[in-house]
Amino acid sequence: MAAKKTTKKKTAKKKATRGKLAPSQRKRGLAPGDIVLGLDDPALHGLVTEIRHCGGAAIGAYHEPLSGRPVLLATLPLKAVQPTPFQRDLSPTHTKRLAQKIDEAGAFLDPLIVVRGEDGGFWTPNGRHRLAAAKVLGLQLITALISPDEALAYRILALNTEKAHNVKDRSLEVIRMARNLAGTRPRSKETDYADHFEAAEFLTLGIIYEQNKRFAGGAYSPFLKKVDRFADRTLPVSLRAREDYAARLIAIDDQVKKIIGKLEKKGFKSPYLRTYVVARINPVRFHRAKKGETTPAMPIKEALTRMAAAAKRFDVDTVKPGELALVAAMSSE
Repeated sequence: MAAKKTTKKKTAKKKATRGKLAPSQRKRGLAPGDIVLGLDDPALHGLVTEIRHCGGAAIGAYHEPLSGRPVLLATLPLKAVQPTPFQRDLSPTHTKRLAQKIDEAGAFLDPLIVVRGEDGGFWTPNGRHRLAAAKVLGLQLITALISPDEALAYRILALNTEKAHNVKDRSLEVIRMARNLAGTRPRSKETDYADHFEAAEFLTLGIIYEQNKRFAGGAYSPFLKKVDRFADRTLPVSLRAREDYAARLIAIDDQVKKIIGKLEKKGFKSPYLRTYVVARINPVRFHRAKKGETTPAMPIKEALTRMAAAAKRFDVDTVKPGELALVAAMSSE
């Protein structure tokens, strides 16, 4: 009995602390006296000149507290700032709502993060909707935190919490980023930007979403997570290979649609039909990766070949209503 009580106490303690964030014991970053930076600092001279040249005004500068890199606070004309070309598509609904809320608040308090663009102008890597909202409001100037670190444009997307990303949004951002890098840094390898892209399947799905924004990428994500990995090849070469993966996946989905049509004719009505069919033809559905494992469950080319074959020989007469109910329950969880 005593052993059971001790176990229960430990379980209760774990549940109580699971949701809490423990502050790091290691202190990082700059001291208060190291933050202030003057506008006359040589590292900022060119940037300050560019800001004034485009009709903006440099307000102040500081060393960013974590990395110590210089950051400049300024106002810029809206026409001088453009979103990076690899961001998600603009949502007019979100923009209008954001403009309305800013107008109701009576203040535009959230500065854009801005870097130098490859075209010589200024890019914002994560402020597309705020920039569009400022235009809706008719603002002449917008406040910006400008970093001389151009590479920040490729790293900051992961920090974007302005509007929740779904699979389509993230995939389109990643493939646009990859195409931009393939054009400007053609000798770079896909693996060089693994941290920027986050997951290899976003590249493959992004190519499909470029062609079909309504593609059900969420149904194929579990499959791709197990077989899609970053290639140790240059971006132009790897993207050509991914064009082939995408084409094969589209062909598989066409077959899946035919299977769904047959199931519906047999009386099966469920929003989880595609999820069920894709799970049935997934050749690695039973693979359980070990903790820390990075190798794919199966080479992606082989996996796509097997998946296509399974789709062609799918027998709708073997489907039972109880199986669909199980998929629905698991998807809800």
